[in-house]
Amino acid sequence: MKILHTSDWHIGRTFHTHPTLDNLGTVLAALVETVRDRAIDVVLVAGDVFDHAMPSKESYAVLTTVLRDLKEAGAAVVMTSGNHDSAARLGFQSEWASLAGIHVVTGHDQYLHPITLTDEHGPVHFYGIPYLEPVLVRHFHPGVRLKTHEQVLGFAMHQIQQDIAARPGRSVVLSHCFAAGGVALSEASEVERDITVGGLDVVPLGVFDGPDYVALGHIHGRARLSERVRYSGAPLHYSFSEAGKPRGGWLATLDAGGLGSVDWVDLPVPRRLSVLEGAIDDLLHDERYEDHEDDWVKAILTDQVRPLDAMRTLHTRFPHCVALEHRPAITLEADGATYAERIREATGDPEIVAGFLSFVRNGVGPSEFETALVAELLAQQGVAEANS
Repeated sequence: MKILHTSDWHIGRTFHTHPTLDNLGTVLAALVETVRDRAIDVVLVAGDVFDHAMPSKESYAVLTTVLRDLKEAGAAVVMTSGNHDSAARLGFQSEWASLAGIHVVTGHDQYLHPITLTDEHGPVHFYGIPYLEPVLVRHFHPGVRLKTHEQVLGFAMHQIQQDIAARPGRSVVLSHCFAAGGVALSEASEVERDITVGGLDVVPLGVFDGPDYVALGHIHGRARLSERVRYSGAPLHYSFSEAGKPRGGWLATLDAGGLGSVDWVDLPVPRRLSVLEGAIDDLLHDERYEDHEDDWVKAILTDQVRPLDAMRTLHTRFPHCVALEHRPAITLEADGATYAERIREATGDPEIVAGFLSFVRNGVGPSEFETALVAELLAQQGVAEANS
């Protein structure tokens, strides 16, 4: 059985206020072609199908299209809700969808009832664990200590392991969480929301012992925690910290004895992310940046003084520049004087203005043009006061 592990589609997410539905549609269409070309049997989506608890109608349309196309391509689908999803909305009419081979797992105890699919070697049982917020599920089990994600997933996996032992066949688990492993945490970006208030609630890797394959979601970069426990990452880049990381999914093949092989499958990147650093004139005119003109761009300007109207100016070459940071190449050390001390030491209005500019611009005083402009304005003020 060929299983394509994906996660974190985040349908409806914006990128620096720009919609991503068209780009995601391109990637999901390529995913369908991959399923068709490689004769993939099952597609997994390990949580965060949508980006919001109340998806737009356009987001539902994207999901409807890809699910229909995956079904037509010959694959079954198993998806679970993540911390971004509304379990109730995502799971609406899931019972009817399952009749078409689209299995949506959102109920807090649905993992007790695995989805069983078969191939020439027999059954494969898919245990979907939706995102389980401890505070929302502990009341279902009053005699069990369920205060952390480790405890909740440990409790769920213990029941799954017992079921695996009693049920002949192979097994796959889907879960949406922060699992232990330095590789996984290094792939995290600022996009993933903390799953607990106040920080990460890491689940030890050993919690997932037992199944032939564990498909994890929540980390947006691919990661291999063990041969059979992996993160696939998101299909799109949703943060500049993800720039350069591959997008795709894991193709896990189950043979008669369990996990046979796991291979990476690339998906297209509709628009690359690039972080460009330099003086604004270099970014606007240097030939080496030609290849980045159609990218999503974050510009780090190293000019000593922040250029005026920098974003609009950069758009003349990089129309998809969406983020801007000013990071002077040379930072002058402060002389220790406070702004009030500078003002007291000034002998006239021009020095007051010069002191202010130096204070707010890392020690860089007025340019010749600015000095002349200030002198002209002060002279005009003096004339106006004399005539009043």
